[in-house]
Amino acid sequence: MLAFGILILGINETYAEKNSYFDTVRFIQYLDENTALEEVRNGNLDMYFYRIQADRLESSKSREGLNVYDSASGSYSILINPAEADKFNPFSITENRFALHYLVDRKLIVNELMSGFGAPMISNYGPFDPAYLAIIEDLEAFNFRYNPALAEEIISKNLIEAGATKKENKWYKDDTPIEITFFIRSDDPVRKSIGEILSGELERIGFTVKKDFGDLNKAFVVVYGSNPANLEWTLYTEGWNKSAFVKYDSVGLGQMCSPWFSNMPGFNDPTYWNYQNDYIDELSQKIYIGDFSSSDERNKLIQEATVECINESVRIFLASKVDQYVVNERIDGVVNDFGAGIPSRFTPINAHSEKEELVIGVKQIYQGSWNPVMGFSDTYSRQIWNILSDPLSFPHPFTGEIMPIRGNWMVETAGPEGVLEIPDDAIIWSPTQQKWVKVLPNSTAISKVTFDLEFSNWHNGQKMDMNDILHSLYFTIEWGTQTDESDKTYDTEYTPRAAQSVQTLIGVRPLDKDTIEVYVDFWHFDEGEIADWASLWNTMPWEIFSAIEQAVVDGKVSISRSGATSKGINWVSLIIPNDAKVIKEYLDEFRETKHTPNAFNGLENDSGYFNSRYSATSDWIEKNNHAVISNGPFFLDGYSPESRTIMVKAYADESYPFRAGHWSEFENTQFPKITSIQVPDIVSSGDELNLKIETSQTDSILYFLNSNTGELVSSEEILVDKQSTQITIPKELTQKLGNGANDLKVFAISDSVLKPDFHSTSFLVVDKENQLPQTEIEEFEFIDTEEAIFWIVVPIIAIIIGIGILLKKRSKVYSAKP
Repeated sequence: MLAFGILILGINETYAEKNSYFDTVRFIQYLDENTALEEVRNGNLDMYFYRIQADRLESSKSREGLNVYDSASGSYSILINPAEADKFNPFSITENRFALHYLVDRKLIVNELMSGFGAPMISNYGPFDPAYLAIIEDLEAFNFRYNPALAEEIISKNLIEAGATKKENKWYKDDTPIEITFFIRSDDPVRKSIGEILSGELERIGFTVKKDFGDLNKAFVVVYGSNPANLEWTLYTEGWNKSAFVKYDSVGLGQMCSPWFSNMPGFNDPTYWNYQNDYIDELSQKIYIGDFSSSDERNKLIQEATVECINESVRIFLASKVDQYVVNERIDGVVNDFGAGIPSRFTPINAHSEKEELVIGVKQIYQGSWNPVMGFSDTYSRQIWNILSDPLSFPHPFTGEIMPIRGNWMVETAGPEGVLEIPDDAIIWSPTQQKWVKVLPNSTAISKVTFDLEFSNWHNGQKMDMNDILHSLYFTIEWGTQTDESDKTYDTEYTPRAAQSVQTLIGVRPLDKDTIEVYVDFWHFDEGEIADWASLWNTMPWEIFSAIEQAVVDGKVSISRSGATSKGINWVSLIIPNDAKVIKEYLDEFRETKHTPNAFNGLENDSGYFNSRYSATSDWIEKNNHAVISNGPFFLDGYSPESRTIMVKAYADESYPFRAGHWSEFENTQFPKITSIQVPDIVSSGDELNLKIETSQTDSILYFLNSNTGELVSSEEILVDKQSTQITIPKELTQKLGNGANDLKVFAISDSVLKPDFHSTSFLVVDKENQLPQTEIEEFEFIDTEEAIFWIVVPIIAIIIGIGILLKKRSKVYSAKP
């Protein structure tokens, strides 16, 4: 791969000697997307790591000087507070939460607020996710449509049963207006509009709505940091961005639907009211820890958990979004990851131009916390952190398959039914004995992964070593196990998540200075997933973790947001000078007292080794005024809150294993595309339905035909051997279609690129005796420009017989108005 990268760069051989093309990368906050767009166009910014509204990029003139990239990189949702409280909460009633599915107009959100750049969604998996095809029938069975009358009927019935009364179109409970506090993100125009529209719908039903506007920092306090029973919020407009594209998502249903993941109201803080659902916890935990014996069984778990999540409706999903990113035309080497879009970790690493500095505009420069345990939880910090740190493995940006970054592995598994014997000299951390111990005699594991790790120097000059690896295992087990109620190494957010991993970790066996065997009770039908689960790695030196740990135990800081809020202390952030000073003070104390961390009890280490580690990291903090130290191609040079900038510099160290151009293979990828669809505008009930679909870079077509009642009438995957594919739906199936608008969804699938192209449309079905005048076939033709696909409806004969024909917008980027 390196030789290929150097060959590409023959025009400038100096690149091959560097670890990255740019000497510095400067991130600058631009809250206003319109200003950022102009700055990218005139070259003051090289790119903007936030979406640009579609109406600003409609004409060819508006795209002059720019390269525009589309990416299905996130979604919108509504988080609902289900807490039972002293004050009446109408959404503590499950049916009322479910009714909101009929109160939100998902088509309006996509077509108007998002200008067609997205697709309606009702679960955490949208049309562009690999798991979507496995659950589409379950999703279609809900048949959600915008139906405010039905929503009001359901809510009114439940409110009356709860003892509420309605006076002059206002709901009251115990003679007090039923008030809803809607926290609306004002820093995102789409979410602000969603909040305003839904507020109006709720007011129309009769609720008193109090609107509370704010950004993510405020949301961390009001929504994610408060006791749900205090009802400081009732609804919240959430937005999600992906940091990578994954083939087998093991986390999503846990994160979005399950209490154990500490991301549902209450967030597992024992002093708060907490949402509980043992059933979905069990399902999502099985998905997370690989407790299945086949792909089909895994899909069934996903289907059942998805249905339960929708039925509970604590988090209601609205739309998956296709973001448009802009890059100055003079910048090459952009990597448009299927999950993250151009803000992927590979873009700043691989991008190049004639300049020595890359300047990136970001929506927010600092929100949340920079710490390696429960920090980096917001999109903005992760976009920068991902180029400062190298992981052991990472999903391929286009297939989602796990690929090695800083090492290689060999997987041996006896799963799903068998077990492997574990050597007697394998070890494991014991949180009760507080030392490393040998595994019990005759211990077994389902899988073994042997890792050949590729170490380099940390940014402070110290070499990565096996102690960094063992410390990561120590921390996971120590903080993922609650030994008793007084256990100080317990965190309300981190411990429940880590506990799922701990139960599968059986033992490790270091073989030499950079090779280790890991034994786990984990199986997956994809060996890359086994390796990823078993991977032991660290993205910060162990002494940083030791100092953080001691500061948490001493009650000075918290590793998590909820812990910080409930205890009234800092959510530790290593980029903030005051928090870095706390870390430095502990490091200096460790050095002076010749401290040996608990993590190394039972292991042989020289005291001089510990002192050199403490000194190097303390000196780094003294010099740089922050404690962010990692192992990636760039290091953090400085953060200026006043100018809202973060500067990172290339880590020019010979120990770093990758040279500029190493990831150039990700620059250009061919995607499956639906280029044209011919579908009759009107179909007579009982007649054949003939479709013509033209595609490119496509191996198969999958379609779903639903009646006007939502019933799945026909579905089939068809192999493609040429650009044009004919599909005929026989008479006996079209008879099942109801009079009115029926739905067609089409997916173009590639075997080499996991993300399908997607199109949905509607057509009318009428009885033969009520046959309308014949029309031409409606054809959707998709014109491919340099960077974006626009869908154009070829003109058809107008039909005006008292029937309004609604043309659905393409879920990705087209807009067709009646």
